[in-house]
Amino acid sequence: MNVEVQFYSYFKELTGCAQTKETVADGSTLGDLFKQLMIRFPKLTAMERSTLIAVGVDYQDRSYVLKDGDEVSLFPPVQGG
Repeated sequence: MNVEVQFYSYFKELTGCAQTKETVADGSTLGDLFKQLMIRFPKLTAMERSTLIAVGVDYQDRSYVLKDGDEVSLFPPVQGG
């Protein structure tokens, strides 16, 4: 199945793109997708534990089971002062 991934903020620099399409196996989770993305974009590895992930407009944890056509967004951790 296919999902679309959007990268926000400096994740665009880490990956060299604003979005990508990924093919994942049925039953794959967000955690599986992130592992796949780390192989394709190794600079994401440093952000593995702090990346915020949303599907549609809702944040989801890594155990979320993906559905065909899901729109996944990856955000760096929020910082403020």
